[in-house]
Amino acid sequence: MAQKENNKILLHACCGICSGYPISYLKDIGYDVVVYFCNPNLDTTEEFNRRLNAQKIVCDNFNVDLVVEEYNHKTYLDEIKGLENEPEKGKRCEKCIYLRLDLTGKKAKELGINIFSTSLSISPHKNFEKITEYGEKTAEKYSIKYLSQNFRKQDGFLKTNDISKKLNLYRQNYCGCEFAKNK
Repeated sequence: MAQKENNKILLHACCGICSGYPISYLKDIGYDVVVYFCNPNLDTTEEFNRRLNAQKIVCDNFNVDLVVEEYNHKTYLDEIKGLENEPEKGKRCEKCIYLRLDLTGKKAKELGINIFSTSLSISPHKNFEKITEYGEKTAEKYSIKYLSQNFRKQDGFLKTNDISKKLNLYRQNYCGCEFAKNK
């Protein structure tokens, strides 16, 4: 990929584990990665901080900037109101993904970064097509671009797990919200 005049990309990161390989990949193809840790879906401040600390380790390892959105779980709860009993991968999860992509698009626009992506697409538990749909919808809303990248390809999920083990990162066992935790 040819070096671009403005090669910054804002990468939404759901957690340190999932962001390792996407950061590495994006840097390898010529992007100046800025990581955006924005996860109002996380059920407690303690969980937010555990994941944020892991994210800091990853960003330090790859020498990339980190922008942290203040934790505000109410934002998430307001967004998914009425969908609390939806099954995993259902409408509640779709709203959660859209919320975080929308906040990422808004932050990219505020920062003057013209392209964004998300580490959510590395998870085999997430619907890549829905993520892409929401990313493109957000990009259109903010007049910027969305890089639809399936980071699972070429053993991305394995590579990101190897990175997380090497860095001895905190490993969560649920997506993040109290509704997933209780399933």
